[in-house]
Amino acid sequence: MKRSNDPCGKRRERIASDLCILPSLLGVLIFFLIPFGIVVYYSLISNPVTKQFVGIENYTKLFSNNAFITAVKHTALFSVISVPLAVVLSMALAVMLERNIPGKSAFRTFFLSPLMVPTASVVLVWQVLFHNHGTINQIIEHFGGSGPDWLKSNAGQVVIILMFLWKNLGYNMILFMAALAGIPRDIIEVAELEGAGRIYQFFHIKLRYLSPTIVFVTILSMINSFKIFREVYLLTGDHPFELYMLQHFMNNTFASLDYQKLSAAAVIFAAVMIVIIAVLLISESIFGKDVEN
Repeated sequence: MKRSNDPCGKRRERIASDLCILPSLLGVLIFFLIPFGIVVYYSLISNPVTKQFVGIENYTKLFSNNAFITAVKHTALFSVISVPLAVVLSMALAVMLERNIPGKSAFRTFFLSPLMVPTASVVLVWQVLFHNHGTINQIIEHFGGSGPDWLKSNAGQVVIILMFLWKNLGYNMILFMAALAGIPRDIIEVAELEGAGRIYQFFHIKLRYLSPTIVFVTILSMINSFKIFREVYLLTGDHPFELYMLQHFMNNTFASLDYQKLSAAAVIFAAVMIVIIAVLLISESIFGKDVEN
């Protein structure tokens, strides 16, 4: 007790804890904060040579760029559809697997198997399936129909959404299963004794306890939705008109060494992501407040 009340002892403990945190702080500073500051700086100058300050001119030019507008529309459409589907479907699978159903282990393994498949192999399989003369179109033609050119039409969004769900549902499902296992069983038992049905239990009890996991899975799915560029690039190349994503725009802008346009796009993208994540965290804190109490 004497040691805990000793000011020198407390100071030494604080210094020791600060020294333990220091490497992480330096890592964040060197690899995140300083590079982001440089990106903001490049977005406000004319070019890296003259370094003339132009303010928001690069941002105004960006919003009049047709390639950027197209990329934003395609990326937003993909994320708005795929992220909610990834959250809802994985949560539904977790709730279903929470019950004692036959083949539960095999079913869980089936949804986790995409995590072990390399990206190049995944792309090869989907090319065979969704090529203009691929397996899907051959099946459609067998029944007298005519399939679209999946990867070169608006139907391409359906292909990459299905690929995104196939790759991410299993991991999200495991996170929801862990969250469901952490719900106090006594609360569920009391609800059952009071005559509450499964639907009432889910929406009024389980969903409240799942709110932190829902937010985490949503953020994780948003991050993964921007990683779909790898698959789309391997499927369609540099300039797929119908699947031109924001990552395509940044990659092509970097290749042309247009650092100002690239930096302005990166700052806007970061700002949008920060706002979305902040809204999600605030919503979770409000929605889950009564559960914590």
